Amino acid sequence: MRRWLVGIGIFFAMHVQATCPVWSPARAGEEITQLQGQIAKWNEAYWHEGASEVSDAVYDQLSARLGLWQHCFGVASVETTSLPPLRDAVKHPVAHTGVRKLADARSVERWMKEKSDLWVQPKVDGVAVTLVYRQGRLQQMISRGNGLIGEDWTAKARHIPSLPQKVEGLLANSVLQGEVYLQADKHVQQQMGGMNARSKVAGVLMRQGESQSLSSLSLFIWAWPDGPVDMRERLKLLSASGFEQVSHYSHPVSRIQEVADWRERWFTSPLPFATDGVIIRAAKESAGAHWLPAQGTWVAAWKYQPVSQIAEVSGLRFTIGRTGKIAVVAELVPIKLDDKQVQRVSIGSVQRWENLDITTGDQLLVSLAGQGIPRVDSVVWRGLDRSKPAPPAPHYHSLTCFYRTPECHEQFLARLNWLGSAQVLDIQGIGEAGWNALIMAQPFENIFSWLEFTQAQLQEVPGITITRAEQVWHRFDMTRRQPFRLWLKALGLPLPAGALKALRDNSWQQIQARDEQHWQTLPGIGPEKARSLVTFIHHPTVIVLADHLRALGVSGFR
Repeated sequence: MRRWLVGIGIFFAMHVQATCPVWSPARAGEEITQLQGQIAKWNEAYWHEGASEVSDAVYDQLSARLGLWQHCFGVASVETTSLPPLRDAVKHPVAHTGVRKLADARSVERWMKEKSDLWVQPKVDGVAVTLVYRQGRLQQMISRGNGLIGEDWTAKARHIPSLPQKVEGLLANSVLQGEVYLQADKHVQQQMGGMNARSKVAGVLMRQGESQSLSSLSLFIWAWPDGPVDMRERLKLLSASGFEQVSHYSHPVSRIQEVADWRERWFTSPLPFATDGVIIRAAKESAGAHWLPAQGTWVAAWKYQPVSQIAEVSGLRFTIGRTGKIAVVAELVPIKLDDKQVQRVSIGSVQRWENLDITTGDQLLVSLAGQGIPRVDSVVWRGLDRSKPAPPAPHYHSLTCFYRTPECHEQFLARLNWLGSAQVLDIQGIGEAGWNALIMAQPFENIFSWLEFTQAQLQEVPGITITRAEQVWHRFDMTRRQPFRLWLKALGLPLPAGALKALRDNSWQQIQARDEQHWQTLPGIGPEKARSLVTFIHHPTVIVLADHLRALGVSGFR
């Protein structure tokens, strides 16, 4: 059920130096105790009520985080996934070994060496059980529990239509292990994710007096202790007895590329169940009498990269945007999402930061939004130390920092970055780092001072070659002939995109002549926005900047 994180200590031991929190022994003891207690409460709710208060991914990652902290500070590990006292506890005829989780393709390749007759299967996401058949009839279904004992779910098994109640031949007296899963119609893991399939299945199985929803369940057999040694014969017999899925989704492999190909195929193709990776197993197994939890050396898992990851906040900083809005950025202990190394994530406004109550040491669930931009999905764990930095005083706004001053550096740089972007003046070849280098090397008075730079001045900027200086100067000069509406955006005129598109004015004189009533004739502009536009256009600083653009020969201002 709650999967044992086999080998997690070994994995984290390789990365301890980079990821151990800097805590005193007393602080570490308090943090570990608090997280242990929370995981125990989640287990209690999960086992007694079938309720999952956090997603499976969050639970697994926080359990792994606890293991890391225990390793870092030499604290004896307490099995957080051990069961509370079970009703109708039953001993498994053959113990569940669990599977070792392998981190990447290289680890899988190393594991495959010296092994033969290997097979790959999808790692079906559900609830692990034991089936016991005696004299051809299903005698018991036992929850995985702690691998040695579990709960008697036989009464539930009688109401799962797809579960064979009678079998013949070698299966007539057998012990099988498998995954009870939620039947799905063309489930594509890449698009739909896991949908908390494991928790949904557990909830159905633990619900008292409920049988109708059991019809939505089915079973994937992944182990037949002491069954036929030949995997093909084993699959044939299972399929003939009603366990067809395992035959359809088991394939021989000998190379890591074959495993990777099946892993990718099952991740992107429609399947009848949710998955969270692949299982690689050797056909040759130990005798069932020798199976023990965490001792399955013949089977391993290569899980999919989670769509979201838990990341620890290592620091907080505040940024000031071009309109003066203050945003909060969380610096993170680096994590990998998809193929991206993520070291920071924007929390948003100061108000959102305060509402989320985030500080250093907290654990955030982070995923990738559109265009691969990291985002905060939720706060999954808060540390004990709640001290926080004070945000900057909110005296920046849309009419501040057109001119360079020490206190305006951040908003001034944000304005330059904006006007040079593809959606405004499209000054290619110079990003935030380039603007910052220019600011530090040349006399910058206002946000349009770059229009007056010579090629010789650009050559003096560290990192800019003679050839690049010529290219940058040419791009600067070309902006003078950009459409007038793009220069309005560069100036920062707070005009909505729809209104800007509908605007037919082609000179600054026409813009200045508009009053509030005339602004409201454009789409998306009400009385308040109209007032802000008039205030902006007639602000003394904006008037001076517009005159400066006129003197520099910019289109629409002459």
